[in-house]
Amino acid sequence: MKAIPESELILNPDGSVYHLHLRPQDIATTIITVGDPDRVSAVSKHFDQIEFKTQKREFVTHTGYIGNKRLSVISTGIGTDNIDIVFTELDALVNVDLETRIPKAQHTTLNLIRVGTSGGLQANVPLDGLLASSFGMGFDNLLQYYMYTPSAAEAELLPHLPKLSNGVQPYLAQASEKLLRLVGSDMHQGITATCSGFYGPQGRGVRLKAAMPNFLDILQQWQCGNHQITNFEMETSGIYGMARLLGHEALSTNAIVAQRSSQKFSTNPYAAVDKLIKTVLERIVSFDI
Repeated sequence: MKAIPESELILNPDGSVYHLHLRPQDIATTIITVGDPDRVSAVSKHFDQIEFKTQKREFVTHTGYIGNKRLSVISTGIGTDNIDIVFTELDALVNVDLETRIPKAQHTTLNLIRVGTSGGLQANVPLDGLLASSFGMGFDNLLQYYMYTPSAAEAELLPHLPKLSNGVQPYLAQASEKLLRLVGSDMHQGITATCSGFYGPQGRGVRLKAAMPNFLDILQQWQCGNHQITNFEMETSGIYGMARLLGHEALSTNAIVAQRSSQKFSTNPYAAVDKLIKTVLERIVSFDI
């Protein structure tokens, strides 16, 4: 197997991967991802012990333990473009020999669990509620740049996805069945729409008029069998798609801090996020993920 060229996998002088500034020993195989760099400490404050911290750009990483369980938490920043960077470099840390630049013969699977905030679309998913994404419906373009073959469940739904007037054709990426064990009766499930921006791409207009003013209606009204689009944010489809391509397990969990159907925003979003963090950490330890 050929070595990966220096221009394709860039390393720092200390041997760490270029953007994340991490070396293989710095991360656990179970990794929580958050968008906001400040949310890393909101997760790691629940660790019994923190053994490693680093930051480069918006990428903050803490690794430590809850009991005997080793965990990492890393901030990705916003958007699927950052997911492309973070997931590629995390995979390289465990599946490429960084000294020889040759992919390892034995594959290591990471458990990648997003803990994030999201806007709700359906009245039955309440403000401050917790939700796990069964699929990511990608209105971004990340997976267009990779050879991606839909799973059987994705292929079944693809012909029925909503058609948009601007010509954008969404894709689907499925959650890890293994990690869906973390979802209990206290969490809703549904399809999460992943958008390429926060304002116009999510149907918001501040001073600019959205090109598709009926975008919310399209998402809210879409249904296929038992499937409905419950919420939207900016990373889930990229997380699910990149994880599958790279051979990792992924789950996106969300605190619903905005309810677009009622045009309300949480009065205490930090409490909702902290509840989600505690719930996810408890389940990771309980199920030994």
